[in-house]
Amino acid sequence: MNEAALLQVRDLTVSYGTQSVVRDLSLEVAPGRCLGVIGESGAGKSQAFLAMLGLSGERARVQGEARLGGEDMLGAAGRRLRGRRVAMIFQDPLTSLTPHLRIGEQIAEPLMIHRGLSRAEAWSRAATLLEQVRVNDVARRLQQYPHELSGGMRQRVMIAIALACDPDLLIADEPTTALDVSVQAQLLALLRQLIAERGMALVVVTHDMGVIAALADDVVVMRHGDIVERGPVVPLLSSPQHEYTRGLIAATPRMDEPLVARAAAASGAQSAAALQVRDVAVLFRLRSSGWRAPRLLTAVDGVSLQVNAGEALGVVGESGCGKSTLARALLRLNDIERGEIVWSGKPLHEAEGGELLAMRSQLQMVFQDPVASLDPLQSVADIVAEPLCALRPELGKAERAVRVRDILAAVGMGPQFLQRRARELSGGQCQRVAIARAMVLDPKLLVCDEAVSSLDVSI
Repeated sequence: MNEAALLQVRDLTVSYGTQSVVRDLSLEVAPGRCLGVIGESGAGKSQAFLAMLGLSGERARVQGEARLGGEDMLGAAGRRLRGRRVAMIFQDPLTSLTPHLRIGEQIAEPLMIHRGLSRAEAWSRAATLLEQVRVNDVARRLQQYPHELSGGMRQRVMIAIALACDPDLLIADEPTTALDVSVQAQLLALLRQLIAERGMALVVVTHDMGVIAALADDVVVMRHGDIVERGPVVPLLSSPQHEYTRGLIAATPRMDEPLVARAAAASGAQSAAALQVRDVAVLFRLRSSGWRAPRLLTAVDGVSLQVNAGEALGVVGESGCGKSTLARALLRLNDIERGEIVWSGKPLHEAEGGELLAMRSQLQMVFQDPVASLDPLQSVADIVAEPLCALRPELGKAERAVRVRDILAAVGMGPQFLQRRARELSGGQCQRVAIARAMVLDPKLLVCDEAVSSLDVSI
């Protein structure tokens, strides 16, 4: 092991019962360096670093050695390091943030605990951190709760919390998943600046090869809990030696390549629009203190679009611009202030009761936060079967079970996942379950909100 390394890990193994999800993992990261960790969903990437921080599940058995600046991370003393010398940006920001605390309180908390700042000093520092991660309208954001922010905004808040105490080691688990490309570029530049100025060590766990190319100095490739290849970033990405690494890089989509030919069925699609949206506006009423009237926030204003049968429409824009609000409004999950939403010639915005239920059987959505959208008490089989139970009551139990198995197989999940709960899945696996749940009804309209953000390139 390199004595100059800040993080030193040797023979780390993480097991649940008889199954090892990480096996004999050894790596190191020096101050001022960035280590990229790549691999498919379920490869054990997140499990390895959660174990180092003492955040594995109760049933996890952790063996091996992990040291930060010579201090043991795996023992009881390791808890003192969390938040003070090592911080983590978690994969799912919504479930990682405390729902009943304001954003300002959550950023200020580690500053008061680990740095001894007063509440006023901590809030001032929290505002500065939000500005650093490119959050707009900082004064209002500090007073908001997590559910009031977009996915990208929540991701930036998580990054601000992790950076609050100037950690020696920052572990970033899919730090740019929910971010649009412009904000992603700004944050990657910020992380590079922090590494250079503070001598901080950074570990980036991601499936995004662009992030690896922009940030990492060294790379390790994981598969089924093992490291299959490691090396400096440039030779590893340009001339990978392991067949698995070559497959991951080959699967990375490129914008400079010719577009894949569309299915022949699309060319013969009906000319009549299946979905028509005319001048839709969505407003939210914001709380005000005292006797002042609530303020109105215009999230979507005057949007019109149409989608024909056999057609795919892409909606792009920066985080917080109203994309998710529009997506939810299309399926009557948000009320619209004005405008029309017409599905198959029928006004969806006016449908109620049985008529709305019948229309819902044709419309499905893949939500932005897959972990938050899955019932933590249900098994994967029950989660995917629920739409069939609710909207296809004529199907028998055996037929439902066959459909569930088939759709899970279609998204790359075998029968071993049927009885697992969401907490036993990786972020990418949760996203595949969410896609399977949306597709099991064979919907006529599928609305996808960042539907593949947590998935590795091959999946």
